[in-house]
Formats: sequence, C-alpha cells, structure tokens
Amino acid sequence: MDESRMPALVEIALEESIPTLLTERLATAPKSVAFERKNTVGAWTQVTVRDFATQVSLVARGLISHGIRPGDRVGLMCRTRYEWTVLDFAIWHAGAVTVPVYETSSAEQVAWILSDSEASMIIVEDSTHAAVVASVRDDLEDLRQVMVIDEGAVVDLATAGAALAESEVKARVAALSSTALATIIYTSGTTGLPKGVELTHGSFLAVSRNVKISMHEVCAVPGARLLLFLPLAHVYARFLEVLCLHSGAVIGFAPDTKNLLNDLATFRPTFLLAVPRVFEKVYNSAEQNAGASGKLKIFRWAAKVAITHSRAQDTAAGPRLALKIAHRIADLLVYRKLRAVLGGRTKWAVSGGAPLGERLGHFYRGIGLHVLEGYGLTETTAPTTVNTPTSTRIGTVGLPLPGTALRVAEDGELLIQGPHVFRGYHHNADATKAALVDGWFHTGDIGTIEDDGMVRITGRKKELIVTAAGKNVAPALLEDRLRGHPLVSQCVVVGDARSFIAALVTIDAESLPGWLRAHGRPLIDVVTASTDRFVLTSLDRAVERTNLAVSHAEAIKKFKVLTSDFTIENGYLTPSLKVKRAEVLRDFATEVDEIYDGPKPTE
Repeated sequence: MDESRMPALVEIALEESIPTLLTERLATAPKSVAFERKNTVGAWTQVTVRDFATQVSLVARGLISHGIRPGDRVGLMCRTRYEWTVLDFAIWHAGAVTVPVYETSSAEQVAWILSDSEASMIIVEDSTHAAVVASVRDDLEDLRQVMVIDEGAVVDLATAGAALAESEVKARVAALSSTALATIIYTSGTTGLPKGVELTHGSFLAVSRNVKISMHEVCAVPGARLLLFLPLAHVYARFLEVLCLHSGAVIGFAPDTKNLLNDLATFRPTFLLAVPRVFEKVYNSAEQNAGASGKLKIFRWAAKVAITHSRAQDTAAGPRLALKIAHRIADLLVYRKLRAVLGGRTKWAVSGGAPLGERLGHFYRGIGLHVLEGYGLTETTAPTTVNTPTSTRIGTVGLPLPGTALRVAEDGELLIQGPHVFRGYHHNADATKAALVDGWFHTGDIGTIEDDGMVRITGRKKELIVTAAGKNVAPALLEDRLRGHPLVSQCVVVGDARSFIAALVTIDAESLPGWLRAHGRPLIDVVTASTDRFVLTSLDRAVERTNLAVSHAEAIKKFKVLTSDFTIENGYLTPSLKVKRAEVLRDFATEVDEIYDGPKPTE
C-alpha cells in the first residue's frame, strides 16, 4: 500500500507545554519516585516528583537571575546524568530553548552549534568541556556565560534562584504554548555541517501523550523502570526523559557505559532503549563466554530453540509440545542467565537507529526479552513507527504512532506527516523547503508499507549504489547482516559504478580475543587478524550467509578487512554511531581500488 495513517489518541491543546507534564504529575503523585541516581558511594538514591519539581524551579529562577530571557538558547554539554534532566526542565521552565551538544563534540562542532543557535549560555559537565568551549569562545559573540556542572553549576543556580520569587517561573511557563520552540537539536550528520532541527513543546507532548497509551504495557505499568545510557544529546533519549515523567516510569542514569553491566544488575530495569549494536554485542559475548566454558554446543542449541520457538508464535498452531519442553530446558540452562545480565526484570527493549535483523529479533523474544523495533528521526521527535506489545511483526518497524501518517513516494522514499514533525531547520530555509513539501516530511529513507500498515525500512535514498550494470543496491541490508558476525565491528558496502558489489570490513577489537579463544586459536592483534587465514575464512562464510538475503547481482563478491576501526574519535562515526560513508569512501579510496584492481572508470 502507498499510505498508512493512525488517528491520534490524544490531541494537544495550544496552552500546553512540556512543563505542563511536571505540573500534572506534581498534582497527582508528588511523593512518587521520578528518578534514581547514584550517590558518592555508588548506591541508588530516589528522587521524588516533589523534590525534582522544587529543584527545577530553583534552577529555573537561577537561570532567570543570570539574565536568561524567554526564547534564549542555552547549550547543554554533558553525559547522561541526573543533572542534565534537571537543567533541561529548568531551561524550559525559564521559557528558554535547550541546545544539546554531544560531550564528544570537537571544538569546531561546538563552535558551529553555539554560533548558529546564537546561544547566550552553555552549561558543560567538566573542565575538559569548558576548555573546548574556551578554545572557540572568541568566535561566539552571543555567548555570555559558561557554567560547569562539576564545579557546582547546579547548586550555584539554585542558590541564586532562591532569592527570586517563584512567580517569575510561573509567569514564564504560563507564556509558553505547544507551538513554542523547545529545543534545537543539531543532527550529527554523515555529511556536511549539522543542521539545527527545531522541535516545539507540542512535538514532545504529541509523542509522549500518545505513546503512554499505545505502549502502556512498557512504560506506564506500576513498577516500570528505565535505565538510560544513550546520550541525552540524542533525540530518542530526550523523548524518553519527557515520556517517563509523564508515564510514571522511574529513570535511572548510567553516565559511564563501562559500568553498564553493574548498573543493570543493581538498578534492575523493566525496559531498555538501545541500538542494534548493543544487542549484537550481548549475543556475541554470550556465545563467546559459552565457548570459553566448554558450553558452546549447549548455547547454540538453546539459541536455535529460542529462534524456532519465537517463529512458531507467529503461526496459527503455535509451538508444539516438544518445542515447549525444549524451550523450558533451554530457559533453565541458558535464557535465565542472559536475562540476569540485564538485571533479571527486563521484559521489553526498544531498538532503533538501524535494522536489528529477524534472527536476533526472534532470538531475544525466544529468551523472554521482547525487542520492539521502531523507526524515527530527529526531525520526528524520535519515534514515528514502532512495534507494540499488542502489534508486533519481527522484521518490520511497526505501525505509525497515533496521530501519524506515512506515505511512500513514487521513488520509494518515505514521507511523514504529524504533530511530532519538526517545524524547520534553524537558519536554513533552503534545507527546510527541500525537506517539508506540501505538509509532508521527506525522510530520505527508502521503505515499504505492507497491506496492514506495517512499515519496512530498506535503506537510505542517498546511499543507493548503482553498479556499472545499472543495478540499484541498498547497502543497509547487507551491512546490518554482516555486522551480526562477532568479529565485525563496522561494514561499508561499495560498488557504485563498479562491476560488482564489495565491502570494507573492520574488526571488533573487544570481541577478537574471546572469539580466538573460543575457536582454539592463538591471540593476535587486529592488524594481524586482518590477513589471518582462519579469520578471513570465517568472515568469508559470514559473507556467504549475508548474501542469502539478496539476489546474485546484489551479493558481496569481495571484501577487504581494514586494520583500524571506525570510531567517533577518528571521525568516521557520528555520535549516534552512524558511519560517515562519504569520509570512509574518501579516505579508503586506495583500499577500494585494490578490491577492483584499479580506480573507478571515469566518464
């Protein structure tokens, strides 16, 4: 079908804003727990709605006393921690606009974001971030003040705010509306300068109020708990910050992913948000640990049972008795241990950013963790489609959210309409005009809509490869499947104007030692592994399995293993972990030419 439309479950009133959600929660459940944070000795401590609201009001008054006016832009550069959320809500309560900055951003990126947004203040986490801002401050004529969280910024603002009447904040909030600008989020972008996506209060309200109802079993049941470890500079984590305050789910903050396993074990979330790479790593790590302890055959049997059991759930007959018995045995031997790694209570996970793959989707559902794939962009305030507990089809990204319409253009591009769609790109009328046409947002993604409205994403419009024979190839499917191999960190499929499809592959340095031990091989480094015959043979088999998903003309014929990975630090990954394809193709042009025994033919 060409279009799928879902009616809204909740309409947003003009006089509402994000602070409305805190006002409502404070009125109905002031003593309920909104957040949990680690104290100085590493124990989780509770923050009630009343305590949070008090702190937000004080910090908002502090911002006002520091000269923040309605509509002012305030930069926020910090890891995922409780203080971010306090400051974010305080900025909104002061009538100002939050401009998030990834804590990994370079000085050049910081300079662009703060100058383009005309930020008058930035609050950073530590002295390192302050030094980055200081290095470009001469170019930031609008920036009046820099405050540092680790040097007492939140306390200082609250102290200053105590001298200001609370009525000042109430007046600022009363002046807001659902059409008011809430944030400018700069897309990390795989090409060119980041574009500032303007999202209104109404955009966040539309998704939060509707998702609370449509995903009630996940985020709004008593005892719902979310451990947040994705960057709060990302729109998806930001949306969850607002959603959970509205739905009543408790948020725990995990600022350092090195401690993630311990945080999962002690916080014990009921649902998670993660990108597919996290689920791939959990699976690969479990398989390697099983191999190291001599239980690889048991693990692989249990994995097969999980996948088979999950697939059977989608049939009319359901799992047969023998499969049910095998599933119970596998649960005792394997599955409950995997669930324990995630805290023991995690039932739901939402995956986005890239396709998870049907095999992993069935595996996780088979072990008792329902991974609900969704799809969205910064321009859609995060989610725009999602599989729900009551409507799931593994391999799709689900149905449109309530209030959302999706359409497939003639060239296969997905178009989106709804109250959650951004209002435009900041200071970029040309880009806005190109993206928003006749009320529809042109996503740049290629997809299909099935007869019942379920959506599938097949690739990026700009990333389509056209071979020398004129075959159009979407690289995403091949790349995502090949990344499922435990040794593969990143994959970039190539072949534009070439005679066949090939791939550049990087090795996961963290997984390499465990994989080698599991296969009885001596330890080697990544550089040696890139030419090791045993490693290459295993990768060759992975490529063969990957190719089963496509036609012969679309299949990977050759691949080359690089000696270094793509990372945020070396500039080949965006902060949201997307590969910067243009930079890779530019800097590894020699390696690509080696695959084809020469450079691309010139016209």
